[in-house]
Formats: sequence, structure tokens, C-alpha cells
Amino acid sequence: MKLTTRGHYSVKALLDLSLQPKQQPTSVKAIAHRQNLPAPYLEKLLIELRRAGLVESVRGAQGGYQLARSPAQISLGQILEAVGETLDPLPKHTLEAEQSEDWVTLTLWHRLHQKVKESLYKITLEDLYYDARSWKAAQGESTNFIV
Repeated sequence: MKLTTRGHYSVKALLDLSLQPKQQPTSVKAIAHRQNLPAPYLEKLLIELRRAGLVESVRGAQGGYQLARSPAQISLGQILEAVGETLDPLPKHTLEAEQSEDWVTLTLWHRLHQKVKESLYKITLEDLYYDARSWKAAQGESTNFIV
């Protein structure tokens, strides 16, 4: 599994939304500016995240995007899946019975991959937020930060 730009930007955008007081809507332009992301690309990602039920769009002058549920209920795995990140590190294929050594290696990688995938669904936006705050505090920096 590799975290591409799509996944990285999506996580940054949702972390930004999680920082908003009382989960208030935030414009794409504001998120893009704070996170130094291209607004048109971010808009496309937010539409995909809305379709997946992770964010909601709010119309009007004070509108924008907001989280559809609490940061503790949104996992990294859900975010990555919503924007089409593949969680499968190995190509789908089968091995002949006489290739037992390759079968053992393949089985090992599949088991490791399953554990990684399970972990991605256990790590929440809330976890990432507190990890980032702790890291910033350990660096002696302000806890107001760009993710």
C-alpha cells in the first residue's frame, strides 16, 4: 500500500475540518489556503468524501464542508477507501502447488497486509489529531498547526 497525493490531501482536509470549532462548515478555499492545497483538486476529493458519507456540504454564505460525524468515528481506512486508494499491496494471482516456497511468502504477505488493513480502520481522525498535537508539543511548538 502506498499513500498517494489523493490520500494525503484527503486526510489533511478532514483533519482541518476536525479542527473547526463546533464542527462548523468551512469553505474549500479556506481549507486549501490553510493546508496549501490546490482548491480545484481539493473540491473533487471533498465531493468523493461526501459521496462516502464522511463529510456534508452546507449551502449558503456561511456554507462549505463539515464532518458528517465525529472525528472518533472516521477511520483512516474509510478516508483512503473513499478516494479510491487501493489497500491491496499484492496483485491478485494464484500459485501452482509445486511453488510451495512462493506460496509461503505470498501467504505471509497476505497475512501482514490484513493486519495493516485492520490497523487503518482502527486509526481515527481523532487519533491523528492528538498524535499531531503531541508531536508539535514535543517539538516545543504551538499546538495551532497546519496538518
